[in-house]
Amino acid sequence: MKKIAIFASGTGSNAQKIIDHFRDSSLATVHIILSNKPDAGVLGIAAREGIRAVVIDKETFFRGDAYVKLLQEEGIDLVVLAGFLWKVPANLVAAFPDRIINIHPALLPKYGGKGMYGHFVHEAVLAAGEKESGITIHFVNERYDEGGIILQESCAISAEDTPDTLARKVQALEHRWFPAIVERLLK
Repeated sequence: MKKIAIFASGTGSNAQKIIDHFRDSSLATVHIILSNKPDAGVLGIAAREGIRAVVIDKETFFRGDAYVKLLQEEGIDLVVLAGFLWKVPANLVAAFPDRIINIHPALLPKYGGKGMYGHFVHEAVLAAGEKESGITIHFVNERYDEGGIILQESCAISAEDTPDTLARKVQALEHRWFPAIVERLLK
């Protein structure tokens, strides 16, 4: 059985979709959830689902290797960033080459980089007059949103769209595609 670690900073809707996807799977299971926010909704999901949860200490995350060791000791096969807002340190990337993936709420390379997450992305996409947006699932490297692209899926933008309506369209793509790509990478 393959083991998935999910890093998340927010409500955890993508984490929940991945947990649900692998609930009765013989391929993989969500083994541990890590969050940089002690009040993140994803920690409630972990508690409800009986999944080990860890709140990340910032200093240890960026200056130490305790989380690398933790993930290695737990036998993690794939690290999934599902709305995780911190840049992954080089030592973690090096320890899990091509085994850390992220989902971004835009069609990279546009609208990526530091500070481009959530509503900031949707506001920028709409302000630029784009006709489509979407998701990018990509490998994580040492730079924000620059790792190799695994999948992009798009949705049309209408003249009536707001950041909130665009966020719902993009989230529907995330929920549809992220669990499937996790499964594909683990096979």
